[in-house]
Amino acid sequence: MTIYPAIDIKGGRCVRLTQGRADQETVYSENPAEVAAQFKKAGAGWVHVVDLDGAFSGESQNLSVVRSIASLGMKVQLGGGMRSRLAVERALGLGVTRVVIGTRAAESEEFVAELVKAFGEKIAVGIDANNGQVAVKGWVDTTGTSALGLAQRMDAIGVRTLIYTDIGTDGMLTGPNLAAQEAMLKNVKCGVIASGGVSQQSDVGALGGLAKRYANLDGVIIGKAIYEKRVDLATALKDAAS
Repeated sequence: MTIYPAIDIKGGRCVRLTQGRADQETVYSENPAEVAAQFKKAGAGWVHVVDLDGAFSGESQNLSVVRSIASLGMKVQLGGGMRSRLAVERALGLGVTRVVIGTRAAESEEFVAELVKAFGEKIAVGIDANNGQVAVKGWVDTTGTSALGLAQRMDAIGVRTLIYTDIGTDGMLTGPNLAAQEAMLKNVKCGVIASGGVSQQSDVGALGGLAKRYANLDGVIIGKAIYEKRVDLATALKDAAS
């Protein structure tokens, strides 16, 4: 199980939002690349980056910051504002390893299918769920689309990695929604990265237990718990590897 420490960028700074709300922002660093360097020093091979300005506006706003993170030599998984092929190509050109498609995936399966055909495993789909329904545009809008149904359609067109975020637990430090993650794992064959709610070391262990039962649990994204020092990244990486 891979640990993906998270960096959310807003206005060029490293922040965390509670349940995706722009008015519930905590700034943790003025220099996201320095945070990524700390993650690398702890032993992380991947970093999950979200351009929050891009997610809200529809276009990437922090590519210079993304470039500085990618230059560290870590594998970068980037989401936020990836709503055109040009945006995807631009991100990959900066050294991003995997691009996450969110809003456009809910709008157009054809768009995702074309990207998968062109870029293969470099394309992931982010499914953000609010009470089981897909939320888009930086979680501002909730659609009538079933998160599980969308996941199954993405799986069917060849998407190799899904990032499943439970909005209700994201940034709340209340523990992950294990039941929702397990339901997702049961119903798709592609890899799933769990996101939302990790609050302590035991939560990583609980997800590790799921990984032993479901081979398609690729990993877990951890954000606020690392910044609040509730989870030690180096320890979590060792636990996930055991």
